[in-house]
Amino acid sequence: MTEPILDFVDCADAGGGHRMAYWQWGDPQASHVVLCVHGLTRQGRDFDALAKVLMAEAPQPVRIVCPDVVGRGRSDWLAEPAHYQFPQYVADMMALLAHLHARAPIVQFDHVGTSMGGLIGIFLAAQPTLAPVPVRRLVLNDVGPAVEFDAIARISGYVGQGGVYATVEEAAQVLLGISAGFGPHTPEQWRALTVPMLVPASERSADGRQRQAPTQGSTDVGPYRLHYDPALSVGLRALTREQAAQGEAVVWAAYDAVTAPTLLLRGADSDLLSRSTAQAMTQRGPRASLVEFANVGHAPTLVDPAQSSVVASFLFAR
Repeated sequence: MTEPILDFVDCADAGGGHRMAYWQWGDPQASHVVLCVHGLTRQGRDFDALAKVLMAEAPQPVRIVCPDVVGRGRSDWLAEPAHYQFPQYVADMMALLAHLHARAPIVQFDHVGTSMGGLIGIFLAAQPTLAPVPVRRLVLNDVGPAVEFDAIARISGYVGQGGVYATVEEAAQVLLGISAGFGPHTPEQWRALTVPMLVPASERSADGRQRQAPTQGSTDVGPYRLHYDPALSVGLRALTREQAAQGEAVVWAAYDAVTAPTLLLRGADSDLLSRSTAQAMTQRGPRASLVEFANVGHAPTLVDPAQSSVVASFLFAR
């Protein structure tokens, strides 16, 4: 399989419901599901390279599912920006799991989460009775219960500020400038990470929200805009240090409830996950195994084989 299959699941919310898109790789009937969830302003195609490695290294058939969290990618946007919160995200993932289980029973379930996606994974893994099955193995990519507030301020400075880009290449250069923490990539790797981040600015749905991205091989001239709802910035910019500290206590409590074997990945230069927090995560809760990647900040993209192979080895270790 060289391209994933796009599908949708209906999710409930206070505004009457929304559709969440997800990209599926591998065997759609496989009983082993690996759920890969992206960061704050990203989307499910971030995991294309990892999915191909997992398919190649899995000892048995595997179903790799990469959702576009609501407000991102091909998923609907919420009518009320205040509802872009973790309770909604976690509920959506539970709806997705039930949807997948109804199509083909899930026997093993692993979670890989980058940044925001990792926090979603902690809340899922903290539930010992999670249906249809609890998290078997958890991968947290450059995130933990304590998130450095200065990093939040840095991220809030660009969320929702994307403009209009004449070409994919122009957008790629802008995204490269705000994503230095992702580490080095070849031009081909960076283009592959950029293309799914864009939607044509001139083609919009009835509510003014575009869902269609250019194809990986597209040479069309834009203009393009970023794929996500600019309203994601509302809650982020309103967050105070006091609120962040209160949220940290909640996430630590969830992390301490996790019993699944956990792998913690950290960019050695990360400004979001401090080394002291990472070390604390190896000493409490599931006592995560820590792997750091040199010359990378927030967050490793798992495109480099040296990164993706670490994930595959952990998930498929006997």
